[in-house]
Amino acid sequence: MFGDMMGMMNKIKETQEKVEATKERLKTVLIDEESSDGLLKITITATREIKNISIADELLEDKEQLEDYLVLTLNKAISRASEVNEAELGAVAKEGMPDIPGMDMFK
Repeated sequence: MFGDMMGMMNKIKETQEKVEATKERLKTVLIDEESSDGLLKITITATREIKNISIADELLEDKEQLEDYLVLTLNKAISRASEVNEAELGAVAKEGMPDIPGMDMFK
């Protein structure tokens, strides 16, 4: 039983290290999102850090329209980044879960 416990602890430690490595890698994963007409383009990392915003000149003429575009497009980008982030981290965490009787809800 003690050997099983040590193996489980080692597996948990390995999983923690993989999760941290995945978090670092996600900082470099870029997600591009744009408005439906392509006038506003946003690049964001999977950790939800905005890297670039490109705005067509015609949007600069209408403050309200630009604000609407920013809100909608940023929300879409953040949503996509969150999905990628959760999927990647979830896969690593699930892979590293030890087999504990009665704890098969992650499978």
